[in-house]
Formats: sequence, C-alpha cells, structure tokens
Amino acid sequence: MFPKPIEHSSRSWQLTYQSLIPVALVAWLLPLIAVAVFSMKPDADFTSGNYWGMPSAFAGFDNYGKVFFQSDMPRYLMNSVLITVPTVIGAVALSCMTGFALGIYKFKANLWIFFMFVAGNFVPFQILMVPVRDLTLDLGLYNTKMGLVLFHIAFQTGFCTLFMRNFIRALPFELIEAARVEGVAEWRIFWYIVLPLMKPAIAALSVLIFTFIWNDYFWAVVLTQGAESQPVTAGITSFNAQYRAAYNLMSAGSIVAALPPVAMFFLMQRHFIAGLTLGAVK
Repeated sequence: MFPKPIEHSSRSWQLTYQSLIPVALVAWLLPLIAVAVFSMKPDADFTSGNYWGMPSAFAGFDNYGKVFFQSDMPRYLMNSVLITVPTVIGAVALSCMTGFALGIYKFKANLWIFFMFVAGNFVPFQILMVPVRDLTLDLGLYNTKMGLVLFHIAFQTGFCTLFMRNFIRALPFELIEAARVEGVAEWRIFWYIVLPLMKPAIAALSVLIFTFIWNDYFWAVVLTQGAESQPVTAGITSFNAQYRAAYNLMSAGSIVAALPPVAMFFLMQRHFIAGLTLGAVK
C-alpha cells in the first residue's frame, strides 16, 4: 500500500536513485539558471541571436544598475510590499477568527458555512475576471493598491479558513472547556488560549500567502495599470519596448522580484516546517 523506503531497496536501485537526484535538481533549477545568465548578458547578445550561449561580456552590474536606478522597479517593489503585507495580515487575521468560530462552536449551519469557504477555492479565476473588474470600477477601486488588497483578502480568506479551522479542531478541546468552567469570556479564550497555540500555523500560513500574493501576475494585470499601483510581477513587463523586449533587463528584474519570497521562506523556515508537521505524530 505504501511505497517501500529506498533504504530497503536493492543496492543497484539505491545507486540509481542517488545518481538521478542531481539530474532532477539541475532540471528543476535550469530555468532559474537560464534567467540568471540572461541577466548578465549585454543587450548586443540578444540582437545578435546569442540567446543560449555564454555572455560575450559581463554586463551584470550595468543591467542591475538600470533596473534599480533607471526604471520604476523600486516603485514596483514598494507597491508589492504595500499590497502583500496588508493582504497577509488581513487574510490571516480573518481566518484565525473564522477558523475559531467554525472549529469551536457547534451550530446548525456550521458545516454549510465551512463548505462555502471551501467552495470558493474551486472557482477558476478566469471566470471571475470580468465581474471582478466591473465591481472594482463601480466601487472606484480600479487601479488602486487598496482594491487589489481587498480583493486578495476576500479570495485568500477561504483557503486560510480551511487551514485554520482544521488546525484549531486538532487542538485539545479540554483547554477551552476548562476556561469556560472558570468563567473566562470567549474573546479571552481566543486571545489568551487558542491564539498562542496557533503561532506555528500562523507562521506557515503567512509564508504561503506571502508567496501566493507576491507572485500573483493575473490579477495584477487585470486590476491595475501603471507604475503608481502595479506590483513588481506586472511591472517587469515595462521593460518591453515597442518593437522588442529587453530580455536582459527583464531577467534582472525577475531575479530581483524573486528574492523577497525566497528570503521570507528561509527566515521563517523553522516555523514553516513546524506549522506543517505539527500534529503529524503523537
């Protein structure tokens, strides 16, 4: 029923497995390596057709200098921060409260409300593109960072509620019952008992949502335009000229845009893994 551990396999299969790991790693990292090499190439390499060869000259400092000092990339990065951070705070805060309500209280419509949160995760975003855009236009939120933040919070809360509700239901209910016997108010139970136990889940969920929102491109293009409100994923396309794209600058911008989620993961790695594995074993 379960796959056999590699340690229990034959020696020949173990050697094959160990030799295939570097191959899989290189295949996985090959696109990133190609983008990194592109970001070091001068513009002349692309006009001459040198797409996959080694750079004819090292132009990394010049490319990254143009990205930071001769473009709107710093503004795009700041827009991404101003969109992603409030979204993470809002979605996680709401999901903590909704997860507590759906995980602790037992009422008739509990399961139906939970299904409504879950069902929203299965709706394709492309179907909602036109009505969401029209809604933001009617509310005056089109091409604003606040509109994108509110939209992301609304859509991410469903997944976050699913995550938090299941986590809270795994907590020992005896703690809550003991607090109720002592006459502790419900909001104090949530704030002083449940919330401290949710720290690993909050850390794991924050990393996931930060990555989702920072890397979002579809809604960034649909709901925003221009450097005053677009995040970095959409702003990278500003390096496209009228007749051709500046692939070296786009590659450099892509590397810069990928650094914050990577840094976020490594900074929160211990809490992220703890949150995902908590409750896996007794």
